[in-house]
Order: sequence, then structure tokens, then C-alpha cells
Amino acid sequence: MVMNRKHQKTLEAVFKNPVSGTLIWDDIERLFTALGGQVSEGQGSRVRVALNGVRQVFHRPHPQKETKKGAIKSVRDFLERAGVKHNA
Repeated sequence: MVMNRKHQKTLEAVFKNPVSGTLIWDDIERLFTALGGQVSEGQGSRVRVALNGVRQVFHRPHPQKETKKGAIKSVRDFLERAGVKHNA
């Protein structure tokens, strides 16, 4: 797992309350990879992610870059199920 400061800031933002509506999806995908996850393209805007034996499909936002709050909550849930710890 190779986490730089940018990845750490993204992780903190995913778990921040209230949920942010300004996270960039590409940063979230880079976080998945930094945590050791495998990211692959699905059909259309679907993105398949596997991390620590947990799998989930997300929809890449378009045409905007920002991720909606509901999707960030899904990312948070996925990371928790995958055993990712965060510093509160």
C-alpha cells in the first residue's frame, strides 16, 4: 500500500462529516489503487473495484468531475467493509 499525502487527504475527505460534495472521482479511483485495490472498466460509466476480497461497482460521474454525496457514502461503506481504517 503506497499512500501519499494526496491519497491520505482523499481518504480523510471520504470519511468527513458532513459528507463533501466536491471530491473528484479520479482522486477516489487513485485512492482505491493506492490501497491495493484493482479498478477495472465496466460498461458505460461503470467502474468495478475489488479491495481485500470485497467487490463493488460504482458509476463514474459524468459530465461533471465531482462525486455526489450519495456516491461518497457508498465509497465510505465499501472501504469500511474492505477493512480500511481511517483517522477520525
